[in-house]
Amino acid sequence: MGKFIAAPPMGWNSYDYYDTTVTEADVKANADYMAANLKEYGWEYVVVDIEWYSINAGTKRDEYQYIPFEKVEIDKYSRLQPCTDRFPSSEGGAGFKPLADYVHNLGLKFGIHIMRGIPRIAAHLHMSLKGTDVRADEIADPSSICFWNPDMYGLRPDKEASQLYYDSLFEMYAQWGVDFVKCDDICRMDMPQAEAEIKMLSRAIEKCGRPIVLSLSPGPAKLDKAWIYEKYSNMWRITDDFWDDWKLLLNMFDRCEQWQNHVKEGSYPDCDMLPLGKVGKGFGNERDTRFTKDEQITMMSLWCIFRSPMMLGCKLTRLDSETLSLITNKDVLSLLKLKSQAQLMERSSKHVIWVNDTDNVLYAALFNISDKEGEVSFMLPYDGISHATELWSHRKVTVENNVICAVIPAHGAQIFRIEKNV
Repeated sequence: MGKFIAAPPMGWNSYDYYDTTVTEADVKANADYMAANLKEYGWEYVVVDIEWYSINAGTKRDEYQYIPFEKVEIDKYSRLQPCTDRFPSSEGGAGFKPLADYVHNLGLKFGIHIMRGIPRIAAHLHMSLKGTDVRADEIADPSSICFWNPDMYGLRPDKEASQLYYDSLFEMYAQWGVDFVKCDDICRMDMPQAEAEIKMLSRAIEKCGRPIVLSLSPGPAKLDKAWIYEKYSNMWRITDDFWDDWKLLLNMFDRCEQWQNHVKEGSYPDCDMLPLGKVGKGFGNERDTRFTKDEQITMMSLWCIFRSPMMLGCKLTRLDSETLSLITNKDVLSLLKLKSQAQLMERSSKHVIWVNDTDNVLYAALFNISDKEGEVSFMLPYDGISHATELWSHRKVTVENNVICAVIPAHGAQIFRIEKNV
């Protein structure tokens, strides 16, 4: 897998707000906002999530998130195409190229979500595969079906044409100008051939001639398969879908602890999307994030010190000024670009401390995970430190006896930058 990304990807994904209902107009509006307000801070990927090919996606949301056996847009080579009702620029076989061009012209990058395998309708209709006389039904495994989405069959790894099918997909994605692919129903390897399909996806990307980030979902990823994720993908989910619930955020400290030694340039354990601002409209429950301000700071602090990919899940055009300031703090976001990796230093029932120790600067993230305001302190490993800077507030603080001491709100966090030898 080409490790061409030097830092965790940062961007926006349509799922948390739009679910299966996002349209071309929605994508453009969010991309316009990103280009005007977020691009300078490193946010650059615009990702269309699940069901972009489904004709009636979202029309039976009270019964189904993914309508069983619904009509889909598909070409003669068994490859799903954008639904023209929601993505009108895809008319005439143009696919996502016009929308990708629009995003690229803003100086941003374009991504899509896919499901592992081949459309079930292609197998049922014995449709063709590009570059081979083999049919879709001959490479489909009818026993390999995602248990939460009915659209696809898994592929048979023993069939050479399975690789050719993935090759034809990514040839098309490269022609469209896709920069990022999130493949679902694959990361936690629910089906026995998922590992083989990860390798097939990687080979297809290598062959397509375009640098495409490969993101694997959903989690939790298997720790004993870390080498597979690291070798064949760029990012992989270490959790199931993450939402705005303190219990889920608290659990992410466990997951980051487990995966801290697997964060490397070009391959990143993924803490999932950031449910900030407005979320949930496509699910029939539009709302402001349930996270408190301090919990939002904790989430941003953990994702950044851990160096997780950063995908906003909100409606960007409805961001309030407080949320905007949270995601445009250059000092905090700079942690994502560090070459060294952070390590967990302390953990108790009340606090957690993560540290990234670079050549010239020490970064210390102090988390109060208790339900009450409390003091968190950290003994610095260097002598002679007299002051530090807290990155969220930009306050200069005095360091006495080489100890950083902070009073932190319940479920809150502070990040300190400590210059060495000063």
